[in-house]
Amino acid sequence: MIHQLRIYEIFEHNKAAFHDRFHKHAARIMKSYGFDIIGTWESKTSERTEFVYLLAWPDEQTMLRAWGQFRADEEWKKIKKLTNTQHGDLVGVIEERTLVPTNHSSSIRRTKLDKE
Repeated sequence: MIHQLRIYEIFEHNKAAFHDRFHKHAARIMKSYGFDIIGTWESKTSERTEFVYLLAWPDEQTMLRAWGQFRADEEWKKIKKLTNTQHGDLVGVIEERTLVPTNHSSSIRRTKLDKE
């Protein structure tokens, strides 16, 4: 199993529209292609507001295939075009990292919630 960390720059003036689009549309469509969204967060630095989410994948090939399917999805393309027309660009810079476990990742201490 691998994980994928995605960080989107979002904008204060239309971040409610971004969150609405992600949770009502993107996450639903992603799920239909096998996306396993572990969690979502909002982070703020002195320079920007970010939407951060973590995905779990069985392997890199599955991840790449699912992203290709999602990006080609006609419903998603229409929703993205409509919301961008209504609210302007909802996402700026996108950062992405594929997280591959190391030999010693099982030795990492689990959180209290993981132990319950």
